[in-house]
Amino acid sequence: MRYTIYLFLIIIVASLGSCRKDFDTTLSSGKLEFSKDTIFLDTIFTNIGSATYNLKVYNRGQNAITIPEIKLENGTNSNYRLNVDGIPGKDFKNIDILAKDSIFIFVETTINASNVINPLYTDKILFDSGSSQQNVDLVTLVQDANFIYPGKDAVTMKIDSLTLNGEPTSLKGRFLTDTELTITNIKPTVIYGFVAVPANKTLTIEAGAKIYFHDNSGLIVDDKATLKVNGTLTEKVVFEGDRLEHSFSETAGQWGTIWMRAGSKDNEINHTIIKNGTIGILVDSIGTPSTPTLKLQNTEIYNHSSYGILGREANITGNNVVIGAAGQVSLAATIGGTYNFTHSTFANYWNNSIRQLPAVLINNFLTYTNETGQEIIETRNLHAANFTNCIFDGNNNIEFILDKVDGGGIFNYTVSNSMIKFTDNNDAFKDNTELDFTNTFYQDNIINGNAHFRNTQKSDFIIGEESNAINKAKATSFSTDILGVDRTTNPDIGAYQHITFDAEE
Repeated sequence: MRYTIYLFLIIIVASLGSCRKDFDTTLSSGKLEFSKDTIFLDTIFTNIGSATYNLKVYNRGQNAITIPEIKLENGTNSNYRLNVDGIPGKDFKNIDILAKDSIFIFVETTINASNVINPLYTDKILFDSGSSQQNVDLVTLVQDANFIYPGKDAVTMKIDSLTLNGEPTSLKGRFLTDTELTITNIKPTVIYGFVAVPANKTLTIEAGAKIYFHDNSGLIVDDKATLKVNGTLTEKVVFEGDRLEHSFSETAGQWGTIWMRAGSKDNEINHTIIKNGTIGILVDSIGTPSTPTLKLQNTEIYNHSSYGILGREANITGNNVVIGAAGQVSLAATIGGTYNFTHSTFANYWNNSIRQLPAVLINNFLTYTNETGQEIIETRNLHAANFTNCIFDGNNNIEFILDKVDGGGIFNYTVSNSMIKFTDNNDAFKDNTELDFTNTFYQDNIINGNAHFRNTQKSDFIIGEESNAINKAKATSFSTDILGVDRTTNPDIGAYQHITFDAEE
């Protein structure tokens, strides 16, 4: 027993010795260097924590130094939080840095917008004091917002799930109340979970509104419900994820989708940007060919991890529509349906993974496995797939495919005055009569022309003076392009009239 106690004491003494500072330091003299002189914590919403940002502090000198104090200028009242080499706080004493070494400082914030006078909230990290004092600025823009959360059981704290068609789902969320059926541009709206528009109700989104979705969130337009998005040329409506940091500005898959369920009706989206989700718009519509479930006008859909638009036996009309990068397909018009697009640009320059499918895919079937394990293919009528004055482009060789399964009924399509990227190097489609561009369903098209987009990696699909699309469209009732530019005479193919790029472009 005595031996055990003696050994225990030796271990304690040794451990205490290992913790003592066994190097000499000099006081910092104001010659610290920093990885940045200002930390911009991007925009955050009220009471929602920011991401964590880092600052590296360098001692370039030949001797180890001690910084007498590192603190926030606003002291303990600051809305910023620091972590200095693993220790959280707002004021730190006697921080050592070895010669030619550095330390990390991590910065976060959570701000209640009602408690700050200026939405541009600032502070400083102060290093030392007096003539040796140095500082790094902290800047955050805080926005007040309307938040829509799913309900929660007061006892179990279980988050409510949606019930659709009388059946419970795994989707966390709830139906909107009558007071939530108009979204204005007064404040941004932040949505947690899936919110649904009830039957016989209309969700109206006014010009200039900004809607931000948290992870695993989205908008559902239920059977007999309607969505009206009333953006304008000067006040566009924006749907995107709620991570406002610059590093997330082009990150796909941050939220779910805008889902128009079978039976939803009279949906309209005008002058809108939809970006960075999983599926931009999902449309289910087992309805009539004569009435569109969704009308799109002057709308841009960018950077979705699966589909820009996925239509399943849907009826969609689109004019002046731009659909950019998607991990699978920009426009998937599947299981038949009715699709009419005019002056639209489909340009899939997805670069986050290998993409097997084209920018635009149209088919008339669905495949599933029945209860005995047998694969079943069912066909539906493709009442119409009409494309006029459209561009089909991207970073694959083939960006337009009609995939027909025989045995179905109607398979109607026309493509006219359009530009199609299609190079079948392996003759994979040589026997596909629907992709014989000499047949009568194709009129006055340009195969493998030069679209001459301004910047595909920035989803900028304005065409330039070298584009083969110039003056090649036919006149339609859509007399202005997506930017409001007149195209009454000599219209160009696609959503944009051409411009002359600056020399640096």
